[in-house]
Amino acid sequence: MSGAGYTIRPSRDDDVGAIAAIYRHHVLHGLASFEEIPPGVEEVGRRRGEIVARGLPYLVAERDGRVVGYCYAGPFRTRSAYRFTLEDSIYIDPAEIGRGIGRALLERLLVGAAELGYRQMVAVIGGRETVGAIRLHEALGFTHIGVFPAVGFKFGRWIDIVLMQRALGPGATNLPG
Repeated sequence: MSGAGYTIRPSRDDDVGAIAAIYRHHVLHGLASFEEIPPGVEEVGRRRGEIVARGLPYLVAERDGRVVGYCYAGPFRTRSAYRFTLEDSIYIDPAEIGRGIGRALLERLLVGAAELGYRQMVAVIGGRETVGAIRLHEALGFTHIGVFPAVGFKFGRWIDIVLMQRALGPGATNLPG
């Protein structure tokens, strides 16, 4: 899949350095992650490996041979009853925000997760003021489920999380096959 000068594709091992650099920026400067110390390349690679080993989608957006964003779906929770529900994570190079890359990544992620038989996608968005992430999820059919006020503490202040959810495929209209 490609868009305005970029291509969406499955991530590869050699993308991990770029993924770690993008994530580092968001850890240090944003609320998309509640981590406060960026993990190293090796740890990012280990985390990516766990997602890929589960057969879950881990995608990158590439422009001119450079990774400019990434998105993946991970288990929402570890208990077996949650096995048909995923949580999305999406991070864009700060110089590329607002160019439609996040939407293209998330659209592709939703399709891939539905094709794998998952029924729900949950978004856990750091900060009520993270309007771009909230609007992106709304545009792709996510609904607001609730807010957990002041559950994170970062940058010297309390941070809320916004919970959003979207059905995948038939959602809860029938039992899994």
